[in-house]
Amino acid sequence: MRNDRTVYAIIPALNEAEAIAAIVNDLHALRDDDGHPLIHRVIVADNGSTDGTGQLALAAGATVVQEPRRGYGYACMAGIAAAGDADVLLFVDGDNSVVIQETSSLLAAIDHGADLAIGSRINIEPGSMTFPQRFGNGLACFITRLLWHVPISDLGPFRAIRRTSLYHLDMKDMTYGWTIEMQIKAFQCGQHVTEVPVSIRCRIGRSKVSGTVRGVIGAGIGIFSMIAKLWWRERRRVPHHRARRV
Repeated sequence: MRNDRTVYAIIPALNEAEAIAAIVNDLHALRDDDGHPLIHRVIVADNGSTDGTGQLALAAGATVVQEPRRGYGYACMAGIAAAGDADVLLFVDGDNSVVIQETSSLLAAIDHGADLAIGSRINIEPGSMTFPQRFGNGLACFITRLLWHVPISDLGPFRAIRRTSLYHLDMKDMTYGWTIEMQIKAFQCGQHVTEVPVSIRCRIGRSKVSGTVRGVIGAGIGIFSMIAKLWWRERRRVPHHRARRV
């Protein structure tokens, strides 16, 4: 694995005090085969936590940026702004659902030419994903495949992307549509998108999305409205006789 490029991990976090320090420590502990760090900086984007998440992350050695505006996209953008000129950005949830050691597989995909490497949740621990999560995720992927004729099986938030590739996507959504916007726009821009099998464990603490009715409804509206918006914009921009993707 290459060690001549800088990789910054971005953790958007809202009230993840129970897990955040362990995640930061695990990211810092990652090494390649030659003993070099895989992650050169860990950035925690504190999205208005009230449980000391930011302080605990700072104590564990992370760079902490504050983003009081609630929304996954807002937190990610704050982390991106703090990342400066890093070559690769790794997005990691702050709830301990990710197996941090699988980071190397995502970075290997980038090293082999991918612009965007998505962690496709294949090894699913019982109880780690609710039925609404699985159903909504599967339906969103099915619709995306149907509309754009592209390979997509998961909207997993555990992902790595080249900073320059992310810049070209001109991300707009600041809430629940962030992940699907990134994937669809990457396909639209002709970027090399690949999926890497990863695991998901039961999270620590209560989910802000699947743990509440409001979160489930909000996520559904955000994801499917983003798909519709990007499809409509493409139809208006591209002539109807456009060749279909294969």
